[in-house]
Amino acid sequence: MKSIEIGSKRAQKEGFEAFVPHPFPPKEGFDFSPGILKKATETARLLGKLDGITKLLPDVDFFILMYLRKDAASSSQIEGTMATMIDAIEAEVKVSANIPKDVDDILHYIKALNYGMKRVVVDNFPMTLRFIRELHRQLMKGARITHFSDPGEFRRSQNWIGGTRPDNARFVPPPVEDMMRALGDLEKFMHNDDTMHTVIKSGLLHAQFETIHPFLDGNGRTGRMLIPFYLWKEGFLEKPVLFLSSYFKKYQKVYYEKLEEYHNGDVSGWVEFFLEGVIEIANEAIEIVGKITVLRDKDMVKIQSLGKRASESAVMVLPRLYAQPIVNVRLVKDWTGFTRAGAQTVINRFMEKGILAPKDRDVKYGQSYVYREYLNIFIGNDGQKI
Repeated sequence: MKSIEIGSKRAQKEGFEAFVPHPFPPKEGFDFSPGILKKATETARLLGKLDGITKLLPDVDFFILMYLRKDAASSSQIEGTMATMIDAIEAEVKVSANIPKDVDDILHYIKALNYGMKRVVVDNFPMTLRFIRELHRQLMKGARITHFSDPGEFRRSQNWIGGTRPDNARFVPPPVEDMMRALGDLEKFMHNDDTMHTVIKSGLLHAQFETIHPFLDGNGRTGRMLIPFYLWKEGFLEKPVLFLSSYFKKYQKVYYEKLEEYHNGDVSGWVEFFLEGVIEIANEAIEIVGKITVLRDKDMVKIQSLGKRASESAVMVLPRLYAQPIVNVRLVKDWTGFTRAGAQTVINRFMEKGILAPKDRDVKYGQSYVYREYLNIFIGNDGQKI
């Protein structure tokens, strides 16, 4: 496909140039190569397979919860957050006092994703600019004090990326008036009844949103959330089981380069990179589902080898570990209603069977316990296994 001008730089009276998007989508449309269309077809096949295999999980919501955390951590880390998925899991149920402050970024991202899922499923809310603003509000409201983001409101002033001011920035998004026009085009694009492949359209939606950059802060994270929500809302996924932030983090330099090249008219280069990400993450998710199934069956056999009463207690705890794989005695006590001693006994049995292990062996009091084999399935190559 030949280069397509998505927009052009335009001189501003303040003495800098800003990128002003052309009407979107372009009148001439997009003419993607057979190679790109073939990759789009492959994404459809893999997402169908992923949808099907996740139905075999009796605890698919736990799988989604773990993926939400994984995506939240990766997306936040792209923006400079140092906290990890493990920090977020510990912070959610306060099983550790030694939690980095910037885990708040991840927790807000999880909150926004959960909010969006409720809006899409329970409220049947459409993909609109209002939905995007609501996601941003959940992401940024009450977030760390370092953020000045005007939660849930499109910017009313000029922003820029890189540099110390617009005239030395790496990229200057459109001025407010042009931004609002471009956002209107984007909203119409989401609802156009066209023949464009849905996965390709989700990739263009993300790239165009990042080009517009309509918020003072949180644009990258909000834009990455739009991908699974759009695929889900369009019926391309039955559940939101595809999250691309770990792919974007893995190839972060290329991710930024492809978005920059998109601004300069290389739409095909961005779309190809995006489709390769969908293929990689879908294959990874399919593999993870298989590993979880094998692990669950193996660990169920282990706890069934306990005595009748002991195995009944263990069955109360094991399914909960799929949602919360780092626990302490207080948490197991809350789950089971047992005494503190009874909860510790259950944990000890899980350790004897090799299911749980102490998270920090040097800690004598207030120990946390980790379902290490399960958690490491999700961490994969994205971070240091525990």
